[in-house]
Amino acid sequence: MEQHFVKVDGMNIRYLESNPTKLINATSNILENFTTVNSSDDNNTSDSRRKKKRQSVLFIHGIGTTADRWLDIPDALALSGLHTIAIDLPGFGASDKPEGMDYTIERFTNIIVKFIHETKIVEDDNVDKISIVGHSLGGYIAAQIAVENNDLIDKLVLIDSSGMLTEPTPILEQYLEAAKNPTKGEVRAIFEKMVANPWRIPDTLVDDFIIRISARGAKHAFESALNNSATTQIGVDRLKQISNYDISTLIIWGEKDRVIPTEEHYKVFADAIKNSNAVIVNDAGHAPFSEKPALVYELLRRFLVYPGK
Repeated sequence: MEQHFVKVDGMNIRYLESNPTKLINATSNILENFTTVNSSDDNNTSDSRRKKKRQSVLFIHGIGTTADRWLDIPDALALSGLHTIAIDLPGFGASDKPEGMDYTIERFTNIIVKFIHETKIVEDDNVDKISIVGHSLGGYIAAQIAVENNDLIDKLVLIDSSGMLTEPTPILEQYLEAAKNPTKGEVRAIFEKMVANPWRIPDTLVDDFIIRISARGAKHAFESALNNSATTQIGVDRLKQISNYDISTLIIWGEKDRVIPTEEHYKVFADAIKNSNAVIVNDAGHAPFSEKPALVYELLRRFLVYPGK
């Protein structure tokens, strides 16, 4: 993916972008056959493909992480013709971290909508809507956008989403303490509680978090975002509106999520958003796309690429 920066509300916002045309050109020997097979299946030539409306997908990460956490899933989806973008939320990654800012769901939502317009994702002649994939905090933001700006949204994917917490769970409280006083031992200990199997946490993940959270403004952003997102709710009635707007929705939850516990939250989202596709990923914790990337990639590909899902 290519790195870019854009100004939104006076802040530099970093994002990664994967352009399907560039990827296909870069791997032409492999993908010529891929394109030919698919073209014969749906009676499309490469020229007619370019005339079709482009499908754009925005990935919004969870608290304490960055656009890079999506691994190569956005790039892989671009090989299926999707235009994928992964953003660093303000306060995280390489985006600006204003120390006087309140990192609320409302603020994040407004910034994301402005980001969509500023980058002209939906003003392109070939794009009129965008799909959003949101994880945890990013899921809460994505759901809020779907309710308040439903005209922008094509499809919605919520992965282990927050949005129905009344207070921080014990693991979120421990996560906050580790972020405020980051040591390798404390960060590793909390990360290992977030996954199904502790051996899935490499040292580089721990080291990178400590470097990022030590940046100026990062601890304030983390604490402000966690406190707001873990004590406010989107509410069942607003989740039901997503169904009323006929937004196709996929809900993915890690079977062993102890951050936003599966048994308490998965069913709430699945029941509220009628006709949603809902999947529990076995042997996965709070971020199933990092523990089971091939499986989650395939779930996303089938849902996002094909119409009527």
